[in-house]
Amino acid sequence: MNWMTKLLVTAAIWIGFTGFAFAVEPVYSDSFGKAIRGYDPVAYFTQSDAIKGDSDYIYEWNDAKWYFSSQQNLDKFARNPEQYAPQYGGYCAWAVSKGYTAKIDPNAWNIVDGKLYLNYSKSVQQTWQQDIQGNIVSADKNWPTLLNQ
Repeated sequence: MNWMTKLLVTAAIWIGFTGFAFAVEPVYSDSFGKAIRGYDPVAYFTQSDAIKGDSDYIYEWNDAKWYFSSQQNLDKFARNPEQYAPQYGGYCAWAVSKGYTAKIDPNAWNIVDGKLYLNYSKSVQQTWQQDIQGNIVSADKNWPTLLNQ
């Protein structure tokens, strides 16, 4: 075997044993680093609505930029981000319950027991809602594994 063939065989064996491990970022953000696609996480709780954040009100937390619709909402988040940040880093909660991650539609959301859950789409949200508690149990179990891949 020539050196290139040996290198390719070695790489194939190594990949076969280790698999590819792609680290999941702790917070889902778009290509501009906007957490939850630039929507205000506090507004889900205070206004019961998905409200687009404003570039005048940005707070950096957990390696992402969080956008807010007001200084008041930014201040609330800054005091206690864990209270307002979506579960599973803002990835689709249904996907996490199934063992993988997916992007979200900020308009597909639920607050359950004081926690924000986002979904990929309205149709996925309907599937999520068929067994919210079961999906939360599964996602809570899967999230640490996904995060530490």
